Amino acid sequence: MKHLSKLVIAALLLVGVTSMQAQDENNPWQVSFGVNAIDTYPTGDDGGFANQLYNATDHWNILPSVSYIGVSRSVGPGFSVGARGSLNKIEKLGDTSVDDLSHYAIDGTIKYNFLQNKTLDPFLEVGGGYTWVDEIGAGTVNGAFGLNIWFTENIGLTLQSGYKHAFEDYGVKHWQHLAGLAVKFGGTDTDGDGIYDKDDACPEVAGLEAFNGCPDADGDGIEDSKDSCPNEAGSKEMNGCPDQDGDGVADKDDACPTEAGLANLAGCPDGDGDGVADKDDECPAEAGPAENKGCPWPDKDGDSVLDKDDECPDVAGTVANNGCPEVTEEVQKELNEYAKTILFDTGKSSLNPASTKVFVDIIRILNEYPNAKFSVEGHTDSVGSEKLNQKLSEERANSVRDFLIEEGIDPDKLTAVGYGEERPIADNKTRAGRKENRRTEINLMK
Repeated sequence: MKHLSKLVIAALLLVGVTSMQAQDENNPWQVSFGVNAIDTYPTGDDGGFANQLYNATDHWNILPSVSYIGVSRSVGPGFSVGARGSLNKIEKLGDTSVDDLSHYAIDGTIKYNFLQNKTLDPFLEVGGGYTWVDEIGAGTVNGAFGLNIWFTENIGLTLQSGYKHAFEDYGVKHWQHLAGLAVKFGGTDTDGDGIYDKDDACPEVAGLEAFNGCPDADGDGIEDSKDSCPNEAGSKEMNGCPDQDGDGVADKDDACPTEAGLANLAGCPDGDGDGVADKDDECPAEAGPAENKGCPWPDKDGDSVLDKDDECPDVAGTVANNGCPEVTEEVQKELNEYAKTILFDTGKSSLNPASTKVFVDIIRILNEYPNAKFSVEGHTDSVGSEKLNQKLSEERANSVRDFLIEEGIDPDKLTAVGYGEERPIADNKTRAGRKENRRTEINLMK
């Protein structure tokens, strides 16, 4: 007993060793403690040593208390190295009774476990050490076999039998049997999810074993890191997102999540099939272009030219004239019949008030052809100089144009030109001919 304190100190020092590698993949260290039995029954030529190996009653020396402690740490898959200290009291030295010889030993071990992470865990052990029997010490070489029985991942029962062969002649060759508790520890599980950090893909967030320790917050069977909607349960087809209306567009991307629709319209329906989602379609039951908010283009005047292309949307026209009416020969003739009756003050370009009435008809005709352009032409007879006649014809044409503009005709529709006496339509030698030549014409510009 006087060497017990030395044994305990040595064992504690061994527990503090940190230069070795992991005990196993999950728990770095294993500590074992329990009782040991010393069997010094002689080998003899009759093989009695082997025959009496487990004759505990006659040959075993057992100290009824914790009498060994061991610690180990692995150096690779299945392999571990460690040290063990033990003490005992020898009362049976073979078949001879002795008077309480003290026994204590320190051993180094190399152990190989055949099965890892199993309930039954058999192993072999080799090593060497130093054993003292009643103050006489000797070096030994050791070999053992044993079995761990794990009750939990960390706690189990260790059973072991080993032979210690003394190098010195005065050393005691003997068997040592061990039975005790084994405790594995040192594995790190930061997030407490039961998966050690080394195997945990998300070591700081509690998760599931199925996802290597990563969480699945919404419980849809898709781990959060691969789940586009980690807080809403969804399907694998939708990358973990829900699709309420079943249209194949995840709710997070669906502008109409409660109505089945089309993927190219962000999950919204298109009842009339015009490519405009019903929610944006002002005519959802009638196909129309997106430019017109899903409605068909109108044709108010019914001339087969859509209003958007119709230069005269309120007046029926022809396709060839961009939806505007065309000035016919009859209309042109009628227009000039009115124009010829426009009167001026004698020798001047000022309009005679008597012409006011005829302008009403002229303006009516011009307004019926909103996209047509007209030329107001002034003509004179040959009385007087050619230069004066040219000037007078130009001034009279401009007087008519100016009056029409004042009455609301678009200036861009009208031009004015004077031809003087260049274009007579009758003989200037007669009074009747000269009267016909003094005229105003309004002609369509082509």
